[in-house]
Amino acid sequence: MVKQNINNSPKVLVIIPAYNEEENIVSTVDSIIEMNYDYVVINDGSTDATRQICEEHQFNMLDLSQNLGIGGAVQAGHKYAHRYGYDIDIQVDGDGQHDPSFIPELVAEIERGVDLVIGSRFIAETAGFKSTFLRRLGIKWLSLWLKILTGVDVKDPTSGFRASGRNAIRLFSENYPMDYPEPDSIATAIREGLLVREIPVEMRERGGGVSSISGFSSLYYMVKVTIAIWIASLHRHA
Repeated sequence: MVKQNINNSPKVLVIIPAYNEEENIVSTVDSIIEMNYDYVVINDGSTDATRQICEEHQFNMLDLSQNLGIGGAVQAGHKYAHRYGYDIDIQVDGDGQHDPSFIPELVAEIERGVDLVIGSRFIAETAGFKSTFLRRLGIKWLSLWLKILTGVDVKDPTSGFRASGRNAIRLFSENYPMDYPEPDSIATAIREGLLVREIPVEMRERGGGVSSISGFSSLYYMVKVTIAIWIASLHRHA
């Protein structure tokens, strides 16, 4: 699904990773279609009706035969963008949390020369959803750790609402973390000399379903991502 490039504007693809998002996928995709963006749903081996719903609505979809996790699904989207010559790709999660009205602002920042733009909940006071206190505490820790090891201040390193320019698309097509990839991929981008910036966005609560990070998985997430960022930093200075 590649539309005609009009007036030399950048070709933009919205990547929608989806695992068991039968409650949210239609509204998420419809909101992208209304804004006239190209999109691809990455059905990550869903065990619910996500694939069937996408087929019934004739959504543009890559159907992964097994669950690869968020990293594998997003990388499949980057590979799609790279293969079809998109200038910019935007990750918009299938759970309805990301407000597509902010996509033009993400695109504009890429057009200014930034390689990776993070949509942040925490660089400006907004009315949007901010997550639980413990999650916010974990985000602050990862932000501090990322700054110590890379020198770059990213207030919302776990945000999956992000835009990648050609350099980042090329990098992430070849090298993208599999588990809980957002902070790790930021460290990878910085290690490779890419320019990373944040812009303020608002996010919403999930339209339905359950987050994959809760309970003991939150502790595992923190430990794993902390180590991953450290390793990425070591590679940078090797």
